[in-house]
Amino acid sequence: MSVAQEKTSAEIANSVKDMKDIVALCKRRGFVFPASDIYGGLNGFWDYGPLGVELKNNLRDLWWKWMVTCPPVGPDGQPVDIVGIDSSIIQNPKTWEASGHVGGFSDPMVDCRETKLRYRADHLSIIYWIGETFAVAIFDDWDEDTIAKRLKKLGVSKKIGDAGYTRIQGIQVAGAGQPGLDRTYGPDAKEIGTLTEPKQFNLMFHTFVGATGGDDNKAYLRPETAQGIFLNFKNVLDSSRVRVPFGIAQVGKAFRNEVNPRNFIFRSREFEQMEMEWFCHPSEAKMWRDFWFAERQKFWTAIGLVSENVRMRDHDKDELSHYAKEGLGTADIEYRFPFTAPGFGELEGIAHRCNFDLTQHQKHSGVKMEYTDPMDPKNKFIPDVIEPAAGLTRGVLALLCEAYTPDPNRPSGVYLNLHPALAPKKAAILPLTAKDQHPVIATKLYMDIRNEFAVDLDIKQNIGKRYARQDEIGTPYCFTIDDQTVSDQTVTVRERNTMSQERIGLDHVAEYLRKHIRSV
Repeated sequence: MSVAQEKTSAEIANSVKDMKDIVALCKRRGFVFPASDIYGGLNGFWDYGPLGVELKNNLRDLWWKWMVTCPPVGPDGQPVDIVGIDSSIIQNPKTWEASGHVGGFSDPMVDCRETKLRYRADHLSIIYWIGETFAVAIFDDWDEDTIAKRLKKLGVSKKIGDAGYTRIQGIQVAGAGQPGLDRTYGPDAKEIGTLTEPKQFNLMFHTFVGATGGDDNKAYLRPETAQGIFLNFKNVLDSSRVRVPFGIAQVGKAFRNEVNPRNFIFRSREFEQMEMEWFCHPSEAKMWRDFWFAERQKFWTAIGLVSENVRMRDHDKDELSHYAKEGLGTADIEYRFPFTAPGFGELEGIAHRCNFDLTQHQKHSGVKMEYTDPMDPKNKFIPDVIEPAAGLTRGVLALLCEAYTPDPNRPSGVYLNLHPALAPKKAAILPLTAKDQHPVIATKLYMDIRNEFAVDLDIKQNIGKRYARQDEIGTPYCFTIDDQTVSDQTVTVRERNTMSQERIGLDHVAEYLRKHIRSV
């Protein structure tokens, strides 16, 4: 198949993907469940099932390998130096004062008096018609069909593209010829004028440390993993044989009280991050920023996200974080999710944080954060920081969306085209029947290779249904034990994507998997 044909097939497959189907498969096959499902769930929280946790751990471990145990080769031709930590979820509250989260980690919010729902103002747009007396507030990521359904409910017959139709980003926009919020329908409201003026809302979850409550015992669940790295900058320098430039990596959970969690696990209140802070001399910041821009794109394409669905986008000036405004800026690695198509959603950010964080913690703690060059003690400086920060749970979602491949030519109607290194199960061992020597041989094979590979021993149901299940969970290879196995000690290997089959020796199964389950 030519490259052009491959792109056409990928575009066709992507065009028929529906998030409802992906979410349904995730629950049916044990990837992701709503948290507290038996009680109706809790908005913004998710549980990862038997296969979901394996997929997530595989992605985490590959990221750790690329960053810490086998880091990339730097511009000088030598491997870069990165170490790992695992910091506490709850830190001294002064941490978040110094970082700016207590005073500035907030978003403009609007409430709907009718539905009692709250929305981020910067995630809403206004649709209005010149000459008409009302507007409609919608979410920025709504596609045209969703917008049309919303307008139809309100009795609006105009279609997108009709004369007089305008879409304005941000509900705070107001001007001549535009209705104000008092003449605006909320995204879910039936009545007009129910939206309040935007107010700032802090996104951090707070808790209390100790036996008594009150402001004196108030603490926060971390909204990002980065600050735990900055707090340990001196500890790592003093205890490890690292020298600037070097990095500190961390994987862990973070918590944000998102007002409007949505799009499955894309925007949730509890999530996991994979972050690395790269400490370098300010004069080398641009070189290292460009280096990490390239390296992080390599990672995502290497694990299976095709180039057409991945892009790098520089932040506009109005998007820059407070720490980046005087620096080299931030770029996002974005993925074309089904709910953002044809647009993209953020997967990872690579930011130049300047020396903001270390300077702030030096100021608030009184502890010097300067680095002294061992080759030149007179050369003291606070390092600049380049931060590649990826969403682990968003990465899982991107992999699931990319791998979900409808195929009407197979019983399951779909398969997950996961990279073998990421697949929760590398192989399935399937006795053709549950009697005689078939399950005996299958069990022995399973016991022989399970220490080396994550394999599934599946004895129940007919072989077609078992193939369908393995297709849906992304298992690359199935080994079937049948009567011929009993007579000549060979098994049938079925490849997931092509469904092609071949016979190999029973004693060659482990070698076959070593050859085909390649690392990334």
